[in-house]
Amino acid sequence: MDADRLARLREKYADALGGDVHDPAMKKVVDLVFADPQRRKPPYSGIPTLLDAKMAEGLDGLDVALIGVPMDLGVTNRPGARFGPRALRDIERIGPYHHVLKRAPFAEMTVADVGDVPFRSRFSLDMCMEDIESYYRDVKAAGVRPLSVGGDHSITYPIMRALGADRPLGMVHIDAHCDTGGEYDYSKFHHGGPFRQAVLDGVLDPERCIQIGIRGSSEMIWEFSYDAGMTVLHVEDVGRMGIDAVVAKARAVVGAGPTYVTFDVDGIDPAFTPGTGTPEVGGLTPREAQGILRGLDGLDIVGGDVVEVAPQYDPSTNTALTAGQILFEILTVMVRRSPNEADGLRHSVS
Repeated sequence: MDADRLARLREKYADALGGDVHDPAMKKVVDLVFADPQRRKPPYSGIPTLLDAKMAEGLDGLDVALIGVPMDLGVTNRPGARFGPRALRDIERIGPYHHVLKRAPFAEMTVADVGDVPFRSRFSLDMCMEDIESYYRDVKAAGVRPLSVGGDHSITYPIMRALGADRPLGMVHIDAHCDTGGEYDYSKFHHGGPFRQAVLDGVLDPERCIQIGIRGSSEMIWEFSYDAGMTVLHVEDVGRMGIDAVVAKARAVVGAGPTYVTFDVDGIDPAFTPGTGTPEVGGLTPREAQGILRGLDGLDIVGGDVVEVAPQYDPSTNTALTAGQILFEILTVMVRRSPNEADGLRHSVS
């Protein structure tokens, strides 16, 4: 070993503490997790929050609000996604640094967990839809971008009604199902149809929507996606095209306008995320999903969500762990970047 190098390393690091980091960029991250150079907060202590963010009672001064939406009255199969927000709050050790995008979102935006949407009734789906829309209208009026945890996928419809009221949204949607079905069992509010309703209400632009990872037994009820002009990529398309091409297609579809990112954990294969209501074999891997989301960096992302975590079907907690990482991926690409910065990064994210 080179004696001079060893001497230099000993001088620099022999008495250094865990929080003594010399790289200026990494020092910002260290300052987020170390109280001082000697003390780092244990990940298992304190009050759990989404992504271990600070808690806030209001929206003042926030760039992004992390919001729980514990409602699953719209499920068509196994219930339990109402416990999704609590499950993700119990997940630790995600972030705060994104090693691929080289970014610490909590150091570049003001982010807080603002708690859960308050519901008037635990029994009425119609009232829950009204409560969600009203809550998110207030979030939008405050100039804050929401990043939410469901709940089943029906929650995205009232969120879109709030965020897309002034200008229709584009959408990047990762899922096993298109969720553009019609009314059945005497309800149009269910997790199999939020995006049909959003398009018909004029708050979602179907020509700026891409649905990725689609598969399974419900293909016969997704006619609306094709007829409306949505871009549908089945999971086989993802494998054939490759992640870079999927990312390029997604960016071309949504363009420069306001875009919403919605992620159903059943888009990932149930080998990784069994804790969900409608699992479909043959899905994306977590790494594929991460690559797609990272490729969205630089888009005008005005909000997003991760839905359908039903933790009671997964004693391993892997579903919640994966969903928490997906939540962090979306948060990271919500950091505002200049077009030049984003262009330079797109070639290396996947």
